[in-house]
Amino acid sequence: MLSRIIEVCARNRFLVFTTVLLLTLAGIWSLKRVPLDALPDISDVQVIVHTAWAGQPPDVIEDQVTYPIVTGLLAAPHVKAVRAQTMFGDSYVYVVFEDGADLYWARSRVIEYLQQISGRLPESVHPVIGPDATGAGWVYEYAIVDKSGKHSLADLRSLQDWHLRYALATVPGVAEVATIGGYVRQYQVQLDPNKLLAYGIPLSTVIDKVKMSTNEVGGRVLDLSGAEYMIRGLGYLRSLDDLATVAVGSKNGTPVLLRGLGTVSFGPDIREGVAEWNGEGETVGGIIVMRQGMNALNVINGVKQKLREIAPSLPPGVRIMTGYDRSDLIDASIKTLQRDLLEEAIIVSLVIIVFLFHFRSALIAILALPIAVLVSFIPMYWLGVTSNIMSLGGIALAIGVLVDASIVMVENGYRHLSERQDKEAHPVSEPERKKILVNAAKQVGPALFFSLLIIVVSFLPVFLLEAQEGRMFRPLAWTKTLAVGSSSILAITLVPVLMVMLIRGPPAARAEESNLPHHAGDLPANLAVLPSPPLAHNCSQSDLPGCHVSARIAFG
Repeated sequence: MLSRIIEVCARNRFLVFTTVLLLTLAGIWSLKRVPLDALPDISDVQVIVHTAWAGQPPDVIEDQVTYPIVTGLLAAPHVKAVRAQTMFGDSYVYVVFEDGADLYWARSRVIEYLQQISGRLPESVHPVIGPDATGAGWVYEYAIVDKSGKHSLADLRSLQDWHLRYALATVPGVAEVATIGGYVRQYQVQLDPNKLLAYGIPLSTVIDKVKMSTNEVGGRVLDLSGAEYMIRGLGYLRSLDDLATVAVGSKNGTPVLLRGLGTVSFGPDIREGVAEWNGEGETVGGIIVMRQGMNALNVINGVKQKLREIAPSLPPGVRIMTGYDRSDLIDASIKTLQRDLLEEAIIVSLVIIVFLFHFRSALIAILALPIAVLVSFIPMYWLGVTSNIMSLGGIALAIGVLVDASIVMVENGYRHLSERQDKEAHPVSEPERKKILVNAAKQVGPALFFSLLIIVVSFLPVFLLEAQEGRMFRPLAWTKTLAVGSSSILAITLVPVLMVMLIRGPPAARAEESNLPHHAGDLPANLAVLPSPPLAHNCSQSDLPGCHVSARIAFG
């Protein structure tokens, strides 16, 4: 079967070259689109459920929120573990799925089970799931620095929450833009308990009136003079004065306004963390979280481009400074491996040229090397294997193996040509030369193909690794397997065609037998033939042709 493939490929050079050219172009296209990252993502398939219940202690949240959610999600399909963390005012549930589960399928299952659990939760509690990202999705961080000193932390926080965050969320591949530092500006009402008691207004009534005050209502239409006028009740609060004039009750027919029960002002929300920039003081920052499976380098470049577009619209004196940028690590890792791959390819090419001592023959192995590497990127792209330090390391490990089949085929072809040239006085004809080279390729091609497949099979145990170990080393096994597999296919398709085209003219070296002396007179001057030892006693004269006779050669 393999010998037949070699023969067919040698006779159809145009078809082989066209196919290899298309595969090479497809490999270049895939190489430019394979996701780039510094390291493989070893995170579990995980969905985070966050539930906020302001003002409640951890034990109450644990009993009424965390426990019902955890017990309900334990029955979800393909769930490996459910972990939970409860703190003051917040509940976090981490649902870990089995390896191989699709993240968006897992998210849909969690939402489905949360709908079933909602009836068991308090009325004011509404669980939400986290962004569709992994633990390795933190790819970029920036800080909003005020060089003029005219803007407070509350102003910077408002700029981040209402301007930058929404603009950066439109960048393709961004799952979330988290904010750190600063003060969240609030409308704050500080009530006087004595006034509440004097007017006889409970606190719950004040809270309800404030909630109802910032609302708009709509009615039907009025038909006046052939025109329809829509009826609307405008009730959104737009200033502190609007909030201060909210009526919360009445006393002897006189409305009691909110400002009569206390003071209304702007104030910061309670903070649970701070952000600091280079020892210069507090600031406000943002964290870019990448969506799972996206190209980290493209996402970071998109964020940087969006920040450059936003920069002219920032207030005077405000600058956006980069705090963490994974693209530097990605570029350094990729450039290091690219340099190492190039150096290995050059060294392998020089070794091939030195040992074959024939440039056209060495060109066969040199051409097969980059083609095999490029072709291996096609299945990498479709399998979703990212280009990182582990996957490219697999290609670096396989470079020496990729040229073995080409070298052996070229050497075997030269050997057969040399032997035929020794037997005939006239040069080998062109049809005969092609036939000799094709037969030489057919002689060793199947053995070389299966030897490369043995190398591929030797990496199968790596694919059986599970959990973090499998996610770490599986990209290396994939790239090495794909590169060696591509090389094995090229060994029985492209290499025989290149041999027929490039191995021409008289052989550069004669057959191995021609390098051995045929007569004693052909020996060098410092060699001498010593008498052979006596024949064994059981060898008669008639048995001499079947007996082993040895001679000793000594250096003079």
